[in-house]
Amino acid sequence: MKDYRKAKKSIDISVGDSVRIIRELQDLSQNKLAELTGIPQSTLSAIENNHVRLGVERAKVLAKALNCHPAVLVFPGWEIENENAA
Repeated sequence: MKDYRKAKKSIDISVGDSVRIIRELQDLSQNKLAELTGIPQSTLSAIENNHVRLGVERAKVLAKALNCHPAVLVFPGWEIENENAA
């Protein structure tokens, strides 16, 4: 366990907000993201509004389309603690 580094939450953001923010930063509409992923636009809307859980498989598909790591979507607002920080 000595290679394990603790994570801490730096901001309070939902999974849905994370998906929406990353999608908007890439100037993608929900419809375009639906085309890229095969996930229906209505499901994307429900994810962004936190009515449907993202899930691991959808996170992988969305992350690929959004050019980010799935953990960015699944664990928004978390960062690894720097063990050298005082």
